[in-house]
Amino acid sequence: MADVRSEELKIADILQFAGGMNYGEVVITIHDSQIVQVEKRERKRFKAQKRLPAQS
Repeated sequence: MADVRSEELKIADILQFAGGMNYGEVVITIHDSQIVQVEKRERKRFKAQKRLPAQS
Protein backbone atom coordinates (compact mmCIF):
# COMPACT_ATOMS: atom_id res chain seq x y z
CA MET A 1 0.00 0.00 0.00
CA ALA A 2 1.24 3.49 -0.83
CA ASP A 3 2.61 5.74 1.86
CA VAL A 4 -0.13 8.26 2.70
CA ARG A 5 2.37 11.12 3.16
CA SER A 6 3.89 10.39 -0.25
CA GLU A 7 0.45 10.53 -1.89
CA GLU A 8 -0.35 13.81 -0.11
CA LEU A 9 2.86 15.30 -1.51
CA LYS A 10 1.95 14.14 -5.00
CA ILE A 11 -1.49 15.72 -4.72
CA ALA A 12 0.03 18.98 -3.45
CA ASP A 13 2.44 18.96 -6.39
CA ILE A 14 -0.42 18.40 -8.83
CA LEU A 15 -2.40 21.31 -7.37
CA GLN A 16 0.64 23.57 -7.57
CA PHE A 17 1.34 22.35 -11.11
CA ALA A 18 -2.18 23.34 -12.20
CA GLY A 19 -2.22 26.63 -10.30
CA GLY A 20 -2.15 29.76 -12.38
CA MET A 21 -3.41 28.10 -15.55
CA ASN A 22 -6.19 30.00 -17.27
CA TYR A 23 -6.91 27.41 -19.97
CA GLY A 24 -5.61 23.91 -20.40
CA GLU A 25 -5.64 20.47 -18.92
CA VAL A 26 -3.72 18.33 -16.48
CA VAL A 27 -3.38 14.62 -17.28
CA ILE A 28 -2.54 12.25 -14.43
CA THR A 29 -1.16 8.82 -15.34
CA ILE A 30 -1.69 6.00 -12.84
CA HIS A 31 -0.08 2.52 -12.85
CA ASP A 32 -0.88 -0.12 -10.24
CA SER A 33 -2.87 2.42 -8.19
CA GLN A 34 0.10 4.80 -8.06
CA ILE A 35 0.42 8.27 -9.60
CA VAL A 36 3.45 7.95 -11.87
CA GLN A 37 3.23 10.94 -14.20
CA VAL A 38 1.58 14.33 -14.58
CA GLU A 39 1.36 16.30 -17.81
CA LYS A 40 0.22 19.89 -18.26
CA ARG A 41 -1.05 21.33 -21.51
CA GLU A 42 -1.56 25.05 -21.23
CA ARG A 43 -3.25 27.23 -23.80
CA LYS A 44 -3.03 30.94 -24.40
CA ARG A 45 -6.16 32.61 -25.65
CA PHE A 46 -6.24 35.92 -27.48
CA LYS A 47 -9.21 38.22 -27.78
CA ALA A 48 -10.68 38.38 -31.27
CA GLN A 49 -10.09 41.68 -33.03
CA LYS A 50 -12.53 43.32 -35.38
CA ARG A 51 -11.37 43.41 -38.97
CA LEU A 52 -10.94 46.74 -40.69
CA PRO A 53 -12.90 47.27 -43.92
CA ALA A 54 -10.91 46.25 -47.00
CA GLN A 55 -9.23 49.14 -48.78
CA SER A 56 -9.25 49.33 -52.57
